[in-house]
Amino acid sequence: MTTVQDFFDEKVRLPSPPTIALKILEAVRQEENSFDDLARIISTDPSLSVRILKLANSSLYGLSQPVDSLAQATALIGTDALKNIALSFVIVQEFQNAPQGSFNLDYFWRRAITAAVAADVLGSAVGHKGQDLFVTGLLQDIGILILFLSHPNDYRAILDQKRVSGEKLSVAEKEQFGCDHAEVGHYLLSSWNLPECISEPIRWHHMTAKAGKDFQGSAMLLDFSDKISAMYHSVHSNMKSIEVHSGLADKWHVSGGRVDELIDTIGERSREILDLFAMDPKDIKPFSQIMQEANEELGALNLSYEQVVLELKLARRSAEQLAMELQQANNSLRELVYRDGLTGLYNHRYFQNVLETELGRAVRYKHPVSLLLLDIDFFKKVNDTYGHPVGDEILKEIANVLTHLVRSCDVVARYGGEEFAVILPETGSKGAKVLAQRLRRGVEQKKIEHNGKRVSVTVSIGLAATDMTRKELSRVAIIECSDQALYMAKQNGRNRVELGVI
Repeated sequence: MTTVQDFFDEKVRLPSPPTIALKILEAVRQEENSFDDLARIISTDPSLSVRILKLANSSLYGLSQPVDSLAQATALIGTDALKNIALSFVIVQEFQNAPQGSFNLDYFWRRAITAAVAADVLGSAVGHKGQDLFVTGLLQDIGILILFLSHPNDYRAILDQKRVSGEKLSVAEKEQFGCDHAEVGHYLLSSWNLPECISEPIRWHHMTAKAGKDFQGSAMLLDFSDKISAMYHSVHSNMKSIEVHSGLADKWHVSGGRVDELIDTIGERSREILDLFAMDPKDIKPFSQIMQEANEELGALNLSYEQVVLELKLARRSAEQLAMELQQANNSLRELVYRDGLTGLYNHRYFQNVLETELGRAVRYKHPVSLLLLDIDFFKKVNDTYGHPVGDEILKEIANVLTHLVRSCDVVARYGGEEFAVILPETGSKGAKVLAQRLRRGVEQKKIEHNGKRVSVTVSIGLAATDMTRKELSRVAIIECSDQALYMAKQNGRNRVELGVI
């Protein structure tokens, strides 16, 4: 079973923590001169300095006199609160320029910031002693961002699947990657040496019952904060509202009226905090106002209960159909991105990505992997003699031969022109040579009909395998080795297999 450790070792280049974030954490750990040290560190980042001063002068603190220095802001706001807000600014800024595609990064951070405010407000309301709820709430779904940035196409497919099936996001993530975003987020923040009071609640915020005694309260608050954020930014607000009201009453005996007040407070503060992060709060308004407007609109329709139910069923059916069509369209687009238009094989880009992944897995588990590079012999002569349409037909036929003769775990790609590549996972040089000879004979025996004549071609094959050396091979090195072996096969008479020497 794949673990989150395996996932990072095989598939993800771990992002480094922002340097200034590490300095902030280190300053807070030191008891002496922490105010001065924190102010000095923050002052090295002009953008962060401006936001901290803006925070100190906001209505969140309600100070009678304007704050015009970082040292004064640090003293008034307090070390823990300042540390959390500074860390949050730095981390959000670090990921603001990530490539997005169909992933709405602005929406992700608006949801995250609202959840951070919700965790902080709820924590104070129920008397929770945790000092880091804001930054913990902000980063509770950081694993989603890491999964998307590392595997954008796979993660878009997961989001499409969730929209169609309605299954939990974590379930789809585990099926695809072997771990979910909560595990990924915990692993990342632990690697950054953030304290357990931040990383552990994030690990368990979707499975609060499994959290340790010291972290269960924080994990529950994260779960509620996520639901409240969804009330402001997502659909199904009524359902989330019911879950929040009943949950807070059961766990902390917070009354219904008090819950409404807290939710409204979270909306109001979120608008101000989003502004501090230089983000548009969009249509955030007090939740009581949202519900009132919805009830007024519903009343104006003057529909019967049966009509409302029918409308909802029809709307849901249309939404499900649209989501399914969108998923199919996205799947087709993903195929176009990674497939060669002529042969239907994987293209050069996909080949490079898979080879990198398989080499990483080979290093991790100390298993071999082999690479074959194949080139059609005298292909220019074929094109000159029979024309390019026949040449294209030969390329397609060879692609069919290769895909039928390899194993299901092998990856066949069109490398470029008349060259093909085959990645052989879990295969050493001996097994790869046997398979290479099978492919060579299969192409040699294939006869292609053209105007009543049979056209046949042969291929030369260069082979490289990781078990031929003790050193770790890079993607570039194993390709160069295969290419040199292919050159030797051409030099030694063609229609043959040569093994590269590493």
